[in-house]
Amino acid sequence: MTVVSTVKDPNALTLTFVTEFDAAVDQVWQLWKDPRQLERWWGPPTYPATFDSHDFTVGGRSLYYMTSPEGEKMWGWWETTAIEELLRYEFDDGFANDDGSKNTDIDSTHGVVTLEAVGDKTRMTIVSFFTSQKQLDEMVEMGMEEGMREALGQIDSILTSVSA
Repeated sequence: MTVVSTVKDPNALTLTFVTEFDAAVDQVWQLWKDPRQLERWWGPPTYPATFDSHDFTVGGRSLYYMTSPEGEKMWGWWETTAIEELLRYEFDDGFANDDGSKNTDIDSTHGVVTLEAVGDKTRMTIVSFFTSQKQLDEMVEMGMEEGMREALGQIDSILTSVSA
Protein backbone atom coordinates (compact mmCIF):
# COMPACT_ATOMS: atom_id res chain seq x y z
CA MET A 1 0.00 0.00 0.00
CA THR A 2 1.24 3.45 -0.94
CA VAL A 3 -0.02 5.44 2.07
CA VAL A 4 2.01 4.67 5.19
CA SER A 5 0.18 7.06 7.53
CA THR A 6 -2.31 9.89 7.76
CA VAL A 7 -2.25 12.25 10.73
CA LYS A 8 -4.75 15.01 11.45
CA ASP A 9 -3.26 17.37 14.04
CA PRO A 10 -5.84 19.88 15.31
CA ASN A 11 -3.23 21.66 17.46
CA ALA A 12 -0.89 22.32 14.53
CA LEU A 13 -3.85 22.74 12.09
CA THR A 14 -2.30 20.19 9.72
CA LEU A 15 -3.20 17.08 7.80
CA THR A 16 -0.18 14.94 6.92
CA PHE A 17 0.13 12.05 4.47
CA VAL A 18 3.24 9.87 4.39
CA THR A 19 3.67 7.60 1.37
CA GLU A 20 6.38 5.29 0.09
CA PHE A 21 7.03 4.21 -3.48
CA ASP A 22 9.25 1.63 -5.17
CA ALA A 23 10.80 4.33 -7.35
CA ALA A 24 13.68 6.78 -7.41
CA VAL A 25 13.22 10.31 -6.06
CA ASP A 26 13.48 11.84 -9.56
CA GLN A 27 10.58 9.67 -10.78
CA VAL A 28 8.37 10.74 -7.86
CA TRP A 29 9.39 14.39 -8.40
CA GLN A 30 8.07 14.17 -11.97
CA LEU A 31 4.61 13.37 -10.54
CA TRP A 32 4.51 17.01 -9.37
CA LYS A 33 6.47 18.63 -12.19
CA ASP A 34 4.77 17.06 -15.23
CA PRO A 35 1.12 18.17 -15.53
CA ARG A 36 0.17 15.07 -17.55
CA GLN A 37 1.41 12.79 -14.75
CA LEU A 38 -0.07 15.08 -12.10
CA GLU A 39 -3.54 14.90 -13.57
CA ARG A 40 -3.38 11.10 -13.58
CA TRP A 41 -3.39 11.07 -9.78
CA TRP A 42 -4.24 14.46 -8.23
CA GLY A 43 -7.98 13.77 -8.11
CA PRO A 44 -9.46 10.60 -6.67
CA PRO A 45 -10.57 8.06 -9.31
CA THR A 46 -14.18 9.32 -9.30
CA TYR A 47 -13.08 13.00 -9.53
CA PRO A 48 -10.23 13.06 -12.08
CA ALA A 49 -8.20 16.24 -12.40
CA THR A 50 -7.40 18.15 -15.58
CA PHE A 51 -4.71 20.84 -15.48
CA ASP A 52 -5.40 23.77 -17.79
CA SER A 53 -2.03 25.24 -16.82
CA HIS A 54 0.83 24.25 -14.56
CA ASP A 55 3.70 26.70 -14.11
CA PHE A 56 6.15 24.73 -11.97
CA THR A 57 8.31 27.72 -11.02
CA VAL A 58 8.41 29.83 -7.85
CA GLY A 59 5.60 32.35 -8.27
CA GLY A 60 4.02 30.19 -10.97
CA ARG A 61 0.30 29.52 -11.03
CA SER A 62 -1.54 26.32 -11.85
CA LEU A 63 -5.21 26.06 -12.71
CA TYR A 64 -7.09 22.77 -12.69
CA TYR A 65 -10.51 21.29 -12.30
CA MET A 66 -11.85 18.01 -11.00
CA THR A 67 -14.80 16.46 -12.79
CA SER A 68 -17.51 14.82 -10.69
CA PRO A 69 -19.20 11.58 -11.80
CA GLU A 70 -22.13 13.79 -12.93
CA GLY A 71 -19.81 15.92 -15.11
CA GLU A 72 -19.67 18.97 -12.81
CA LYS A 73 -16.32 20.81 -12.84
CA MET A 74 -14.87 22.00 -9.54
CA TRP A 75 -12.02 24.44 -10.13
CA GLY A 76 -8.87 24.90 -8.08
CA TRP A 77 -5.59 26.81 -8.24
CA TRP A 78 -2.06 26.57 -6.90
CA GLU A 79 0.61 29.21 -6.53
CA THR A 80 4.10 27.82 -6.12
CA THR A 81 5.91 29.41 -3.19
CA ALA A 82 9.13 27.34 -2.98
CA ILE A 83 10.99 24.67 -4.92
CA GLU A 84 14.11 22.77 -3.91
CA GLU A 85 14.67 20.47 -6.88
CA LEU A 86 14.05 16.81 -5.99
CA LEU A 87 13.59 17.67 -2.28
CA ARG A 88 10.75 20.10 -1.56
CA TYR A 89 7.77 21.72 -3.26
CA GLU A 90 5.52 24.27 -1.55
CA PHE A 91 2.33 25.82 -2.83
CA ASP A 92 -0.77 27.69 -1.79
CA ASP A 93 -3.90 25.79 -2.78
CA GLY A 94 -7.39 27.15 -3.13
CA PHE A 95 -10.75 26.90 -4.80
CA ALA A 96 -11.38 28.82 -8.01
CA ASN A 97 -14.45 30.23 -9.72
CA ASP A 98 -15.52 28.90 -13.13
CA ASP A 99 -13.52 31.67 -14.83
CA GLY A 100 -10.30 30.58 -13.05
CA SER A 101 -10.22 33.48 -10.59
CA LYS A 102 -9.59 32.78 -6.92
CA ASN A 103 -12.68 32.03 -4.85
CA THR A 104 -12.02 34.33 -1.91
CA ASP A 105 -15.04 33.03 0.02
CA ILE A 106 -12.99 30.01 1.11
CA ASP A 107 -9.52 30.30 2.69
CA SER A 108 -6.65 28.70 0.84
CA THR A 109 -4.36 26.11 2.39
CA HIS A 110 -0.59 25.78 2.17
CA GLY A 111 0.95 22.51 1.02
CA VAL A 112 4.48 21.29 1.65
CA VAL A 113 5.74 18.21 -0.18
CA THR A 114 9.06 16.64 0.77
CA LEU A 115 10.82 13.72 -0.86
CA GLU A 116 13.56 11.54 0.58
CA ALA A 117 15.30 8.37 -0.50
CA VAL A 118 14.78 5.52 1.95
CA GLY A 119 16.90 2.65 0.68
CA ASP A 120 15.66 1.92 -2.83
CA LYS A 121 12.30 3.60 -2.15
CA THR A 122 11.13 7.19 -2.02
CA ARG A 123 9.19 8.56 0.92
CA MET A 124 6.89 11.44 0.06
CA THR A 125 5.35 13.49 2.84
CA ILE A 126 2.56 15.96 2.08
CA VAL A 127 1.52 18.38 4.80
CA SER A 128 -1.50 20.66 4.35
CA PHE A 129 -1.63 23.69 6.67
CA PHE A 130 -5.01 25.22 7.51
CA THR A 131 -5.93 28.69 8.77
CA SER A 132 -8.27 27.50 11.53
CA GLN A 133 -9.76 24.46 13.22
CA LYS A 134 -13.01 25.25 11.41
CA GLN A 135 -11.29 25.13 8.01
CA LEU A 136 -9.54 21.85 8.86
CA ASP A 137 -12.82 20.30 9.99
CA GLU A 138 -14.69 21.56 6.90
CA MET A 139 -12.07 20.22 4.50
CA VAL A 140 -12.04 16.81 6.20
CA GLU A 141 -15.86 16.80 6.14
CA MET A 142 -15.75 17.60 2.40
CA GLY A 143 -13.73 14.41 1.92
CA MET A 144 -10.18 15.73 1.67
CA GLU A 145 -8.62 12.97 3.77
CA GLU A 146 -10.37 10.12 1.97
CA GLY A 147 -9.93 11.78 -1.42
CA MET A 148 -6.18 12.23 -0.93
CA ARG A 149 -5.78 8.61 0.18
CA GLU A 150 -7.58 7.49 -2.99
CA ALA A 151 -5.59 9.90 -5.16
CA LEU A 152 -2.27 8.79 -3.68
CA GLY A 153 -3.30 5.18 -4.21
CA GLN A 154 -3.12 5.76 -7.98
CA ILE A 155 0.57 6.65 -8.01
CA ASP A 156 2.08 3.14 -7.96
CA SER A 157 0.53 2.25 -11.31
CA ILE A 158 1.73 5.56 -12.83
CA LEU A 159 5.29 4.95 -11.65
CA THR A 160 5.16 1.40 -13.01
CA SER A 161 3.94 2.55 -16.44
CA VAL A 162 6.52 5.37 -16.61
CA SER A 163 9.46 3.10 -15.74
CA ALA A 164 8.31 0.30 -18.07
